[in-house]
Amino acid sequence: MPSPETDPLDPYVHSDEQAAESALRPSSLAEFGGQRRVSDQLGLVLAAARHRGATPDHVLLSGPPGLGKTTLAMIIAAEMGAPIRISSGPAIQHAGDLAAILSGLSEGEVFFLDEIHRMSRPAEEMLYLAMEDFRVDVVVGKGPGATAIPLDIPRFTLVGATTRAGLLPGPLRDRFGFTAQLDFYAAADLEHILRRSAVLLGITLDADAATEIASRSRGTPRIANRLLRRVRDYALVKADGRLTRGVARAALELYEVDPLGLDRLDRAVLDALCRGFGGGPVGLTTLALAVAEEAETIEEVAEPFLVREGFLMRTPRGRVATRRAWEHLGLTPPAATGTPPDAPDLFSGE
Repeated sequence: MPSPETDPLDPYVHSDEQAAESALRPSSLAEFGGQRRVSDQLGLVLAAARHRGATPDHVLLSGPPGLGKTTLAMIIAAEMGAPIRISSGPAIQHAGDLAAILSGLSEGEVFFLDEIHRMSRPAEEMLYLAMEDFRVDVVVGKGPGATAIPLDIPRFTLVGATTRAGLLPGPLRDRFGFTAQLDFYAAADLEHILRRSAVLLGITLDADAATEIASRSRGTPRIANRLLRRVRDYALVKADGRLTRGVARAALELYEVDPLGLDRLDRAVLDALCRGFGGGPVGLTTLALAVAEEAETIEEVAEPFLVREGFLMRTPRGRVATRRAWEHLGLTPPAATGTPPDAPDLFSGE
């Protein structure tokens, strides 16, 4: 993945910005901007659990990166006045790893498991029993003499997060009492988030500047806050420290983020499609070679936004540039360009 220094629109969090991002996280549902439907539904689940004096149902949060899944997990713990234990699917490769974590939980604790779809199958099967019966079976010994010893664990709330809900097996999905699909944010919600972040950062953000930054943030709070920090740095060095629309525009142009939220990689993909391959269709590997990037970066970072905004289509034969892509580059599309808008999304590689 590209680093945020070279790609400020990368929706994934990086180790060198975790502290800055954590400082801007809301700590309650009342402060959580956007996702109103999810907030209302989750608030009801938590309020009912507090009324019963019980632990909340297990919660599954799904959606693209950067929309607030980790933040919501921390809010659940804060709203319930419970501690939180954080781990990730790739870190749990053996059932024993999961058993050690679960046996160390306290009553009512929130266990946040990020990228839950990447957990190993043996650990996943152990999790079924833990979620439903609050028990794990610890196997002692090997071979025919092995014995499974049932171990009761405290009641806890599992909060699973995934960017690929379709990869979760049905039995695991069915054990979650509440499932929330997070959507991309409206520009107005991002402006609210930016104003709150500006207060926490101690900077003066004009309303027009907030609008400018929000419009280029791809509907993603993580990207909006990252761009706000970049604009802040520009204002400190190049201006008087006040974030006006002019300063925001100048800063975002310096970081190659255009008015529609496309960055250097996005424009390179569209340019290769249109100028290099006549609009396509082009296979993913060929396209990645043309822009000197990894195929995974194209597919996970650039392509979702380009498809969502109508610049690119995925077809059984390859990637195809739309009329909007040609026009955005200032080019005239060929008379016969394009694949029907209802072309099936079946292609995933060469």
